[in-house]
Amino acid sequence: MSDPMQTERRQVLRFLAAAGVTAGITGLSSPTRAASCEQDGTPLQFTPKTAPDPWPLDNELIKYPKCPYCGMDRKQYHYSRHLVHYQDDLADATCSLHCAALSLALNLDRGPKAIYAADFGAAIEPKPLVEADTATYLIGSKLPGVMTKQSKVAFAVSTAAETAKAEQGGELGDFDAALQAAYQSMASDTAMIRKKRMEKKARAADRAGHAQ
Repeated sequence: MSDPMQTERRQVLRFLAAAGVTAGITGLSSPTRAASCEQDGTPLQFTPKTAPDPWPLDNELIKYPKCPYCGMDRKQYHYSRHLVHYQDDLADATCSLHCAALSLALNLDRGPKAIYAADFGAAIEPKPLVEADTATYLIGSKLPGVMTKQSKVAFAVSTAAETAKAEQGGELGDFDAALQAAYQSMASDTAMIRKKRMEKKARAADRAGHAQ
């Protein structure tokens, strides 16, 4: 990605963070969160807790099986997964654009070397990762969203995205348009996720009570 693009994206992220768009993003981690470290309580707390990886795409589903922000299985959600590769070679592999947006917001001073998205239009599984900046996103279609009510899926081939739009509705855009949509829906998506997890815990507690 070019330096001007990174600079512009960083400015957008700073603006969105200052405007409170990313408020409420903490507390979404699963019970199996990363272990604490000496940097906890500082901005560096959110540094990806993995070793630098110059080749993050090699066996990436084996190396990064779980999303660090929500704990979801990236192989199960292979069709929506993203991976942010930062300039210091730290890799943040997520289940979705929603969680990739969290990574980018929490690592404002760590420039991305590349951002990858699953090619929803690929016929094989797991869907291969492609550079997000070259992909065409279908935003707000009838396709189910992952960690969001508003789906945002990437296509390596623009004609495949156009075909999906004709069948599923939505609007086409580039990665930055999809990222902006992710931040704009962050508050409502966070509330939705919290509600679902509270309901899940309540059902589990109810089943445990009946089992006694």
